[in-house]
Amino acid sequence: MENFCIITNSDKDYKYELANSIKEKLVKMNKNCLILPNILNENDGEAHYTDTSLIEEGTECAIILGGDGTVIQAAIDLAEVNIPMLALNNGTVGYLTEYDVSEAENALKKLNDGDYTIEERIMLKTDGVKLKGIYSLNDIVIFKRGRGRLITVAVYANDRLMDKYCADGIIISTPTGSTGYNLSAGGPVMDPHTQATVVTPICPHALNKRSIVLDPSDKIRVEILKTKDNFIDNAVLISDGREVEYLVSGDSVNIVVPENTTKLIKMSDESFYERMRQKMIL
Repeated sequence: MENFCIITNSDKDYKYELANSIKEKLVKMNKNCLILPNILNENDGEAHYTDTSLIEEGTECAIILGGDGTVIQAAIDLAEVNIPMLALNNGTVGYLTEYDVSEAENALKKLNDGDYTIEERIMLKTDGVKLKGIYSLNDIVIFKRGRGRLITVAVYANDRLMDKYCADGIIISTPTGSTGYNLSAGGPVMDPHTQATVVTPICPHALNKRSIVLDPSDKIRVEILKTKDNFIDNAVLISDGREVEYLVSGDSVNIVVPENTTKLIKMSDESFYERMRQKMIL
């Protein structure tokens, strides 16, 4: 790899000092590198921090400096840009990152030596009239809006009714996101290499409602119903922690697994299970 771009979390690296230090290391290795500005741009509920039009042609790798939130946001921003990401942790947990920023020199040397693999993670994408083209690496959540009231949703797979849920909401998760909200809601943990999605109800008002694992080719539709005939159910669609759109009874959201994947550069032999034990057992 010869051509790089750097995406940094400006809240943690507000003077771009860390980004510039990584760039200096790359320049000393005779590499080309561009630091991308970290600026919030919101459009119809979508939030982006990276202007991908600034990424130069021939760029082979994006170096991400931040925590898991920064990596997830970068994955969304780069969803339609086919370049792998090397994530260096400048946050707290660093579940998705490969090394801490203090180990950057070692990571860059391995990258230069070709001592790495590229791991592809499936994503989710909304695909409908009201909501179209919203990418998620972890999950899409449809959650009740308003105190105390449950919402009722119908979930379809390939236009066939899968189940109805009266609950606080519903989570549609990727394997990457299975260790997040899905896990907290009692859903299964999936190895990130698994080709599947999982639908998990949030606090369902029934004893027999459990998670359902689907094939990634299944087209999911979630329809907001009415819990009571004389009330409109109000919900909000949340994509990787970002509130995207308000929904009401009669609205529906289509969700698919797109061809686009998140490509993460891996350098260690540490397994998913080892990392899970280290990061998630408090």
